[in-house]
Amino acid sequence: MWGRRKHARRSVASVQELCDLCGRTFPPEEAVCGHVADSSAVLPDDPLHDGLRRVTACCETHLEMVRAAYRQRPFVQEELWAGKIGRVLTSGRPVLTMTELACRTGLDEPDIRRAIAWHNERRRRLDG
Repeated sequence: MWGRRKHARRSVASVQELCDLCGRTFPPEEAVCGHVADSSAVLPDDPLHDGLRRVTACCETHLEMVRAAYRQRPFVQEELWAGKIGRVLTSGRPVLTMTELACRTGLDEPDIRRAIAWHNERRRRLDG
């Protein structure tokens, strides 16, 4: 009556990788990965790798095509700085001063001001 219960085995679906070029899915062990410079890449928990985006492809040819596409994109330093500022402003304790923002982002005040100006100009273009 109170013996062992037999549990049905649940099959755990393996997480598939997705090619950043063609969209094909494949097992993780087949992935060809690399990093590209990308000023929009700001990682929530890894500030040392800000500005680098991990890319995944189904083959070396597709990886090189993804890398080539990123080489054509401009790396905008102010975009990277704006991302760092955004991360600080949306995590942890509130920032009260420019000095505190500089300490928490690793940027100096002129760079912070350039990032804010870039962000505001971008918002104006997107909004109107």
